[in-house]
Amino acid sequence: MMTMTALLGSVELGMIYAVLALGVFLSFRTLNMPDLTVDGSVVTGMAVSAVICSGGGNPFLALCGAFFGGALAGLLTGILHTKLKIQAILAGILVMLASYSINLRIMGKTPNIPLTKSETIYKIADRVLPPRYAGIVLGAVVLILVLTALYLFLQTRLGFVFRATGDNEDMVRACGVSCDAMKLLGLALSNGLVGLSGGMLAQNQAFADINSGVGMMVIGLASVILGEVIFGTKGLLRRLCAAVLGAVLYRIILAQALYLGMESTDLRLISAVIVAAAMALGLLGEKGAKLTKRRNRA
Repeated sequence: MMTMTALLGSVELGMIYAVLALGVFLSFRTLNMPDLTVDGSVVTGMAVSAVICSGGGNPFLALCGAFFGGALAGLLTGILHTKLKIQAILAGILVMLASYSINLRIMGKTPNIPLTKSETIYKIADRVLPPRYAGIVLGAVVLILVLTALYLFLQTRLGFVFRATGDNEDMVRACGVSCDAMKLLGLALSNGLVGLSGGMLAQNQAFADINSGVGMMVIGLASVILGEVIFGTKGLLRRLCAAVLGAVLYRIILAQALYLGMESTDLRLISAVIVAAAMALGLLGEKGAKLTKRRNRA
């Protein structure tokens, strides 16, 4: 097994990626839309957070900026999809491509911004809490706040309409509600959480890189599917917690794979295998449940 230090580091990173997983959950599961904006909006969050922190700004305000930066990217995807009638997956690809140039401009046309000498939320936590557990405690606090806010929002009347949009657009439209407005709200909120995750990641690793967003969609998808297969999907709160726990478990699995001797260049392959295995397990579970029902009826 991996060392305790590696395990704590995996849990700390897992909590950051859990925020991203919640964003992917909103678009992929709640709205039922495959949103590929994630690979671009996470870098937008990293870029905004790094620029504010490197300029001497408040690191907590930098996270707010990261959220709104990601939300703007998601809003642009929504506009392309709802107003210009471009397919959701293609709209996400277009925004993801455009965001590369936009993120470079945000970062001052430099591909990397170091934060080793800048104030970050993790440096503040290290001064207040025991350094070994400071990152985990900070990540847990942010994650609990995000999870609580998201759960309370989805329990409101607007949240119910938002959830219904992904299940049955015709029914929502028949009730006189604009599905386009719900999609714009969902994509903005989803990518806002992704941007927030990117801002936390930049401050955690003390740098922002223009190429850091490659494969982030796969990470979020793997976390959501893995969590649903292992922890179940009964009830809204359980589904949200499953996405969070799936992200943490995903990081632990990757760390264990590296500990066993796999190359870091194989991480994308491991991610693909995890997603495929989780989906296969989910399919087997559904078939098993159907067989059990048939036996009970018989």
